[in-house]
Amino acid sequence: MFDRRLVSNFDWVLLLTVLLLAGIGVANLYSATASWNPSATPLYLKQLLWLSGGVTIALIVCLFDYRHLEFFAVHFYWVSVGLLVYVLVLGKTSMGATRWINLGFFNLQPGEVIKIGMILLLARIFAKTANPFGFGLLELWKPALWLLLPVILILKEPDLGTAMMVIFIAASMLLFAGLKRGTIIGLTLIGALLSLVGWFGLHDYQRARIRTFMNPEADPLGSGYHIIQSKIAIGSGGFFGKGFIQGTQSQLSFLPERHTDFAFSVFAEEWGFTGSFVLLMLYLFLIVWGLYVARRAADRFGLFLAVGVTAMIFWHIVVNLGMVIGLLPVVGVPLPLFSYGGTSMVTTMIGVGLLMNVSMRRFMF
Repeated sequence: MFDRRLVSNFDWVLLLTVLLLAGIGVANLYSATASWNPSATPLYLKQLLWLSGGVTIALIVCLFDYRHLEFFAVHFYWVSVGLLVYVLVLGKTSMGATRWINLGFFNLQPGEVIKIGMILLLARIFAKTANPFGFGLLELWKPALWLLLPVILILKEPDLGTAMMVIFIAASMLLFAGLKRGTIIGLTLIGALLSLVGWFGLHDYQRARIRTFMNPEADPLGSGYHIIQSKIAIGSGGFFGKGFIQGTQSQLSFLPERHTDFAFSVFAEEWGFTGSFVLLMLYLFLIVWGLYVARRAADRFGLFLAVGVTAMIFWHIVVNLGMVIGLLPVVGVPLPLFSYGGTSMVTTMIGVGLLMNVSMRRFMF
């Protein structure tokens, strides 16, 4: 029998916040591509289509009790890993990377799918293996293996940004589950060692991005061009911005990738500090609300599910904004609900659906 509490507890605050952010993103995408040749379907209309599909999927996710997903977590994980293997063998190559599966009407990026898979799997693991004193280093070998497999496959594509996101999501959930002090020190040392070793495993363009991050002015017309133009766009917006579709850096095509990685740079130039502050406050509210949903979850699986989704959104925001203002290397991480991208939008909306699912069933046992 249908429980009326599901309707009365529907999280309208979360949904409206997400729709507001996505709506601003579509308007920004319209502005960013206003000077483009309109021979093909405008990107902002495609983004509206992905948003509509994402909202529909999010609402469908709400219909099923999230607690049933605990049983399917391992299955979903292996399907996601299977897609990563498939993309390496038969995937679509673009700009030197093999990250997409061509489905005809849609290019699926398995690296986005595995984020949801890792969240479900780790939520299941941590829900069943609570440790009031925190986890020791030897207790983490199984979760480490679950994490290591998709990260290696993603790095083979290569896609350093997505691999970083998967690691950050897992690390956030692990910290929330609790770690002993010695474990934190040990993981920090291991991470530092792997970073040094991993430097030699990076592709030349990835190492160039990190060098550019340290000194973008060393190659202003080459590898440093993106960051320099992004800083110019953001800084030229001033306090109130230049106005909608009035940004010179974007409209005159000085700013590259302005519809994806550097979408925030377009917004900051047109709306200035004031508009950027409002946008960041909306994102902050979304993150705080996600943690609020986690705090009110009815069980541990729901708690870790909400923490994982919130961490996914949080790290995408932090890394993307860090990229566009020059505080982090450019690693191709989109801004959630803002950057153009079908798989990214749908993945984010699936996460939002899981959050709403947990929130709706907070009183059900």
